[in-house]
Order: sequence, then structure tokens, then C-alpha cells
Amino acid sequence: MKIVEKLIAPRHEAHAHCDLFCGTYDPAQAMIEAVSCLKIAEKYQASDDEVFRARAISIKEQSAELVKHHLWVLWTDFFEPKHVEQFPNLHDLFWRATKAAGEAKKTMDPAASQKMIDLIQDVSDVFWATEKAQGAGVYKP
Repeated sequence: MKIVEKLIAPRHEAHAHCDLFCGTYDPAQAMIEAVSCLKIAEKYQASDDEVFRARAISIKEQSAELVKHHLWVLWTDFFEPKHVEQFPNLHDLFWRATKAAGEAKKTMDPAASQKMIDLIQDVSDVFWATEKAQGAGVYKP
């Protein structure tokens, strides 16, 4: 090994099964953004101010994208194969929830955001039913 490589090589190696310790995972993050989408869509429908409406669309799209992000983090980093065995509909639930976030991103119909919220609540119910969540969540139900 060259001297430079020795100098910059890590002195300790760390191993983790996720990005950070699991205490950072919580479906509440997705829910906050989803409720934001609903409230924005409702305010959009009630307004005739075109500038406000244009800004509402942009902000709602960002919030819906964050919902997708938070769901994907839960799906890929928190849930494990044993959870799929415990909850056989888990794959389908996450697929439907992320698809609903995509739909809510494309429309200003409050019903689309409400559907997304309902599915995130289902994800939350599964999350809190896992033993792993008992030491992980931030906002316990």
C-alpha cells in the first residue's frame, strides 16, 4: 500500500443496515407532506387568484414528491423480508401508496390527496404493528 493510501485509509470500519439508526424512521414524515397536499388542493379550489394558484401547484407537487421519497425510505430501509411475511400485502400497499402520491402530484383534486392520506395511514398502521417500530418511531400514534 502506498504511503498516501495509508494516510487516507479509514482507521475504523462501520457497518449498518440502514442510512442512520432506525430511530429516524416514521411514516409521520410522509403524512405531514400528504396532508399539506390536501390543504393546498383545497385552498387552490377556493381561490381565483392565478398567482396563488400557480404557486400552490408548484408547492403541492414538491410535497407529493416528498411523500414518495419518505415512503421509499420506509420501504427500502426500514422494512425487511420478515415484514413481508408478516404482512403479505406490504408490497402492494407501498405500490398503491406511491402511485397515489404520483396521482396527487398530477392533479389539484383534493380527493386524490385524500386517497394518498388513507394509504399512508395504512402504511403507518403496518409500521406501528412491527416490533421494530417500537424503538424507531418519532411520533407514536
